Amino acid sequence: MKTLTLLRHAKSGWDDPVARDFDRPLNAKGKRAAVMVGRHMRSLDLSFDHAIASPAVRVTETLEQIESGYGREIAPALDRRVYLASAATLLDVVHGFPAEAERALLVGHNPGLEDLVLMLVADGADPLRDAVEDKYPTASIAELQFETEDWADIGSVTARLTRFIRPRDLDPTLGPDAD
Repeated sequence: MKTLTLLRHAKSGWDDPVARDFDRPLNAKGKRAAVMVGRHMRSLDLSFDHAIASPAVRVTETLEQIESGYGREIAPALDRRVYLASAATLLDVVHGFPAEAERALLVGHNPGLEDLVLMLVADGADPLRDAVEDKYPTASIAELQFETEDWADIGSVTARLTRFIRPRDLDPTLGPDAD
């Protein structure tokens, strides 16, 4: 069995004057949410034997804050293909994961991550999938499990969504209506 955890970067600062979208940093709420999600990951004893992330500033800053709460270094490989990638590109990245990896983490952006979940998990009476389809907020985690031994075998509707954790589930002040 393979487990893929998808983490969307935390809330970034649109007020920060940067020349490129790639360089946009986290805002204070995003940093707070990422630390809290990291603590929750620690409480769930989540672990990863392979990690890939977008090299965008808001992703690397998210990982720094996640690690602060998580209490462990994640040290993902940075892969430019993940930056603003489509679900199809993200699936190509997943297909390239090493066979020996059982629990992988992919850190990136929307709409690609949300679309990937919706592609991999069958539409039906699944409240977690419905929540993802409604909105995949910043700093949220989706955990998918696959009954396969090879990442390359993963395709449409082959996953079971086992967790969907949003920052507002951990602290209501991190919801969309609070600053």
